[in-house]
Amino acid sequence: MVSKENIQTSLYRKLAPEWLQSYKRAYLQGDMSAGLIVTIMLIPQSLAYALLAGLPPQIGLYASILPLLAYAVFGTSMTLAVGPVAVASLMTATALAPLATPGSAEYTFLAMQLAMFTGVIYLLCGIFRLGFLSHLLSHPVINGFITGSAILIAVGQLKGILGVSIPNGSVVDTLTNIYTSRQHINYPTLYIGLASIAFLFYARTGLAHLLSKFGIPKEQAGLLTKLAPMVVVIVSTMLVAQHDFASKLGVKIVGSIPEGVPNLSYTFPTFAQSKSLLMPALLIFIVGFIESVSVAQSLALKKQQKIKPNKELYGLGAANVASAFSGGYVVVGGFARSVVNYAAGANTPFASVLSAILMTLVLFGFTGYFYFLPHAVLSATIIVAVLGMVDFNTVSHTWKYSRADALSLLGTTLTVIIIGVEPGILVGVSISILTYLWNASNPHIAIVGRVEGTEHFRNIERYHVQTAPNIVFIRIDENLFFGNIQAVEETVHTILQQRPEVKNVVLLGAAINSIDSTALEVLCTLNTQIKGMRKKLHLAEIKGPVMDRLKNSDLISNLTGSTYLHAYEAFECLADKRTII
Repeated sequence: MVSKENIQTSLYRKLAPEWLQSYKRAYLQGDMSAGLIVTIMLIPQSLAYALLAGLPPQIGLYASILPLLAYAVFGTSMTLAVGPVAVASLMTATALAPLATPGSAEYTFLAMQLAMFTGVIYLLCGIFRLGFLSHLLSHPVINGFITGSAILIAVGQLKGILGVSIPNGSVVDTLTNIYTSRQHINYPTLYIGLASIAFLFYARTGLAHLLSKFGIPKEQAGLLTKLAPMVVVIVSTMLVAQHDFASKLGVKIVGSIPEGVPNLSYTFPTFAQSKSLLMPALLIFIVGFIESVSVAQSLALKKQQKIKPNKELYGLGAANVASAFSGGYVVVGGFARSVVNYAAGANTPFASVLSAILMTLVLFGFTGYFYFLPHAVLSATIIVAVLGMVDFNTVSHTWKYSRADALSLLGTTLTVIIIGVEPGILVGVSISILTYLWNASNPHIAIVGRVEGTEHFRNIERYHVQTAPNIVFIRIDENLFFGNIQAVEETVHTILQQRPEVKNVVLLGAAINSIDSTALEVLCTLNTQIKGMRKKLHLAEIKGPVMDRLKNSDLISNLTGSTYLHAYEAFECLADKRTII
């Protein structure tokens, strides 16, 4: 008879996440310190990124509670910190600005729906085990998108630093509007913003060194610098409140933030709203999933752990659905926040659970302290955070290695800056696809010969090799399909025209993994044409799966020559030994 205790144990093992089942008391100290530090970092970031998304500041706080709990239950990374991030906030603003007025109730409603749509896409992809989609965009496209978005965000936040009201737009539009509104600059706001930027940059570059001079260990000093945004928030808020800069000098402040958490509820959107949100949700899903998995994998490697991309889809999907139900907006695994979480000693997602609890306490008892928080400080926080994402070194390194990848990176970056976020992704993907098609349709084809004294065959242009006038070995370093088979056919004809003494053509297929029907048809034609020239076509080093599909085809049944297991075997059988050079 099964006891009640055994049933409870069985249910616990089925329902509780793996990290909780194996949780050790030794993990608690690291998780608690990480939870506290990440919360202090998360508060100003959540407020700032909500404003970047065009939402009331409290929405960022709402998106930093239930999503963290949901990911802790369903995610697989031990240190990934989920929440509002700059790029997803920008993409939210870009998607919703044409549909509603930023900050309005309708706009907030649509932001929740966008989170829901994004979460559902995550969950559907998890059901169909589409974790491989994390490789959908190339690294140059992602780097270009992030760099372009960072510049676009930083320029867009200049209006907060200057205290001017201008509409959102491209970098060119924003700079033009700032220039035409220069007479409306609020200088007290500007001074607060510049001072905040200066301190935050100093915190990134020199503060840790200064703290270490006072005897603080290097690692702890590095963590303390991450709290700089909260220091700026506290000091600036006290300064504005004490001197009443808001009413006397016109400094824009956050104002009243509602206490408590919103009711858990969900209202279905209309068909028209759903149609407008579907494509933005798909783009946010692609970018968010790639960014989250990349961060999670890099941190997991440091601890010799593994993440499961298919289960990550469930974790991120649950986090976004939870955000939608709790009045938040789109959430992603943040790079900077996750690195701080890792560095602060997080061992398990319990650190995120503690962050969610502390954030709840903030909403219930401390929102009033942010009333006099200047918008300029939040803009400064965003600017410093996103400029750390700009990476021009990658451009030069990529250019030296692959001009095509560099063009993808630059094309994505410039399109995001000049036109916008969604066109930037499309341009980057388009360039990547065109580059791939170009490379695939222009395969590397080499004439090879035998390295003397061995059974190896190498490119005659790179090595000193043995050849025979009556035979030519042609190595094709690409799968054969409709897009490149004409190039192969033309190469063979050119070689035979230049070398009429050749009687045997051997195609080496060691690099060929597939041959489509169009390519097979052209090969059959080529075989016939070579027969008409009183020459023979041979095949060598064809892989087993490829030969399995070819063996019943007309190419094999009508092949003018033979098939060989190795190039060396063909060389021994066909080469005129008297003429080998």
